[in-house]
Order: sequence, then C-alpha cells, then structure tokens
Amino acid sequence: MDLVRIAHLAPIDYAVMAVYFAAVLAVGWLLRRLMRTSTDFFLSGRSLPPWVTGLAFISANLGAQEVLGMGASGAKYGIATSHFYWVGAIPAMVFVGLFMMPFYYGSRARSVPEYLKLRFDEKTRTLNAVSFAVMTVFSSGISMYALGKLLNLLLGWSFDASIIVSALIVLAYILLGGLTSAIYNEVLQFFLIVFGFLPLVWLGLAAVGGWHGLTTQLAMLSSARGFPADAYTHAWRTMGSAAQNPVGVEWFGLVMGLGFVLSFGYWCTDFLVVQRAMAAESMTAAGLPLLDGSGHAVLDYDLATPMLLLRLFPTGMLGLGLTALLASFMSGMAGNVTAFNTVWTYDIYQAHIRKGASDAHYLWMGRAATVAGIALAIAAAYVASAFNNIMDLLQLVFAFVNAPLFATFSLGMFWRRSTGHGAFTGLLSGTLGAAIHHGLTLPAGAGVGIKGGYLGVIHTYPSELAQTFWTAITAWTTCTVITIIVSLMTQPRPDEELRGLVYALTPRPRDSEYNFWKRPATLGVIVLIMTLMLNFVFF
Repeated sequence: MDLVRIAHLAPIDYAVMAVYFAAVLAVGWLLRRLMRTSTDFFLSGRSLPPWVTGLAFISANLGAQEVLGMGASGAKYGIATSHFYWVGAIPAMVFVGLFMMPFYYGSRARSVPEYLKLRFDEKTRTLNAVSFAVMTVFSSGISMYALGKLLNLLLGWSFDASIIVSALIVLAYILLGGLTSAIYNEVLQFFLIVFGFLPLVWLGLAAVGGWHGLTTQLAMLSSARGFPADAYTHAWRTMGSAAQNPVGVEWFGLVMGLGFVLSFGYWCTDFLVVQRAMAAESMTAAGLPLLDGSGHAVLDYDLATPMLLLRLFPTGMLGLGLTALLASFMSGMAGNVTAFNTVWTYDIYQAHIRKGASDAHYLWMGRAATVAGIALAIAAAYVASAFNNIMDLLQLVFAFVNAPLFATFSLGMFWRRSTGHGAFTGLLSGTLGAAIHHGLTLPAGAGVGIKGGYLGVIHTYPSELAQTFWTAITAWTTCTVITIIVSLMTQPRPDEELRGLVYALTPRPRDSEYNFWKRPATLGVIVLIMTLMLNFVFF
C-alpha cells in the first residue's frame, strides 16, 4: 500500500535533483565512445587512476543499503549499529587490502568466480557465479525498492512507477558507459552523499539537545522496552546476554557472525567490492511514524533517514539532501548491475553456453545481461517490501552467499591442501546449511515464510539480525568442516600449479621504497588502533 505523500518540495529542490539526473546521464553519454571492447565495458580497460577507483570503492558501499539501512538499523537497534563498521567492516577492509587484493589483481582474473577457477576448478567457479548472480539481483532490488519508496513518499508517485523510473535511469547510463560510467558516477555520488548528509548529523544532534539530550531520551526508551538504560547508547556493555540488548544477540554471535563471517565474507569475496579495485591501473525525528491512507501508523525503520531530512533541512538544502539520498540508491543499483553483467558474461555464458565467440559478441551479451539484471532486480524489489529494515534482508542474503564463500576462499588461500572437490562440496553444503538453519528458525513476531520457519520452527530468535548472524555462523562452519574432510580424501594439485594463488607459495611484494608512514601495513595498523579506541569510548 502506498504511503500518503508528506513532502512538499520547492522549485529549487526539484532543480537540484534535475541537475543531478542530467549529470548522471551525461557521464554515460560522454563515455559511450570508449566502450570498444568487453574489457572496456566490464573492467574499464584496467586503466582508471587509483584515486578514482578508491572513491568508487567507498561509494559502492554508500548505497541505499548503507545510507537508508544504517539509519533504519540505528533507529531499531541503537548504537549497536556501529558494529557494522567498527567490527563488521574495518578489520576486514584492512585484511583485504594487505592480503587479498595481491592475489586478485596479480592473477589477472576478470572476476572473483574466475579466481576460484584458477585456484580450484570450473565447477566451484560456476557454483559461486550462480549464487553471486542471485545475490546481486537481490541487492540491486533492495536499492530499487528503497528508491521507489522514497519517490512514493516525496513526490506522491505510485510505488510501481517509481521502480520503473529508477530502473530506466540506471539502465541508461550503464548501457552507454559500462563500468567506467558506473565508477565515475560513483565518484560524483560520493561527494553528493558526503556534503548532502554532513549537515544532517549536526542538525539532528542539535534538535535533540546534543549528545546528552540524545542519551537521556534513549535511556527512557530503553527502559520502557525492558532493556537496561544504556542499551541503546553503549556498544558492548549489554552484549553479555541476548535478552539485554535490542539486537538480541550475545557478544560471541556478534563477533563471530558479523565481525568474522559476514564481514570478511563480504569485503574479501564480494565481486561488487573487488571489481572496483580490479579496474585500477595498478595495484529523534526518526522515531515518528508515517500514516497510511486510513490514518493508521506505519512503523517503518527504513524511513528514518528520509524523515530526518524532511524535518530538519530547509528549502534548497532539502534538495541537496534528497539528491544525496537518490545518489546513494543509484550507486547501489549500478554497482550490483555491473557486477552481475560481468559474472554472467564471463563466468556463466562464456564458460558454459557460448565458448570462443568474438569479443564484440561478449560485449553485446554484457549489455543484454544488464537489461536482464535490471528486470530481475525489479522483481526482487517487491520481495524487499516484506522487511521494515532493508539491512536485515541484505545481511540475510550475505549469510547464504558470502558466509560459505569466505570459508572456501580462506581455506584455498592459506591451506594448499584444499582441493577443488572439497571446495565445491563445502560451498554447496554451506549454502544448504544456511537454508536449513533459516528454515528451522524464526525471529520473534514473524510469520512462516521469507523470514524462515518453512521447515518447522525449533527455535525463535529475538530479532532478524540475531537469526542472520547464527545462519552465517552455521553456513561458514558447515563449509569449513566439509571442505577439510573432502579435501583430505581427494588428491591435491601440485605446488607449481598453485604459485600466485596460495599465500605460502606467492612472493610478497616489497614496499620498502615507500616511506614508513605510506606503507599499507603501517596505515592498516593505524586504522585498527583508531577503531579499537572508538570501541573503548562507546563501550
């Protein structure tokens, strides 16, 4: 059911958004002449400067899931949402920069599934390619759903029309300029997102009386919901028991499920993230409910960030903030679609359906896959409507795909004894393990269906996130155990075939030519220390 329109934008707000859409399409139009080969279309010819790919790497993770989803999670779970970054992102980002990317880029693989082929075999690559394609469709659909909801709220458009318009805009600039267009638009979107949302932090805190006012109000809310007074404002203090915090998970489930399995699984193996690096040339208002057409309250955490914008930003600045929000959606959709068309064309179509075709044919197929990916994402957008927090759905998708994949990668990269048969069996078993755990459990208050329980309910979790964290742990553990058992029963590849693909058999690059403070390891340690300090401050 569509929500009642509550926003009334001034002409300057519309003008700011119109300029953004024109700029997005112009980038694709200007780059269309450079899309001569499939490598140009899928990997930007591996010619983009590091600062561009670096900003695109960040922007690809400032999409709708992050901007809208983190706001939703903050409203729903409190400061525990910070764990998505301080525990669930930064350590894994440091790890991928220091250990994983030398393997990816050095192997010259065009995609993450292709790296699996080099390390293991074709069947492992294909299994991952199929599961990853499904994941990108769902992820893009989540972004599309979020944008459709926003346009419905702001402009009064029907949800269906909003979905179609957003899909056509993304489709246009990817078809014209491929990954290069997506990356340069992500750079533009990065600056829009930063400057569009930075004032929101200051205005929001000022509106509730600063940090003291915020903690005071949240303490009352926490007590009213049966939690300790500091459950919404301290990141670790209430993690000793699942019943004492809004997330509904104890510290082990958080650290193992989010901090290790989901975090490393996403940052180290998700091709949407890695693709940006491969393109380089070298190595209070939130708590207010909306009303539906009958005047009834609609509790929807996804609207936390848009509601803050509408209530705190004046005319003109509102246009900038909403444009930043729209940019985050475009970034998320485009990132997933470009990853989908690459994996489909290289790892499924070229590998199994049409081998040995011309480069022009694969370029055509990449564009056709872009259209198909957008169409499938539209269908996935309607699945996302079953959740009142898109971050919950996104993490569930990652638990099915990235959690077992991380086990496969870590064993393949650091244990030379792992085999292709072991990797394939483990990856398949891990995904099935996730499905079984999810099918036998439900979050509190949910009905049997997309949120679980379809095999029978033997356990109920306090929240969707708690269920997802343990689904991820189950998937990773199953994949690890099965991969080890099967690998020990099958013949490993000779060491000479694994050089450059296994850590112990790969020469480490020397960074002695850089100043000490410019070395990746030094910068990584500094970032980890700063993150540890933040965890202590908000303990």
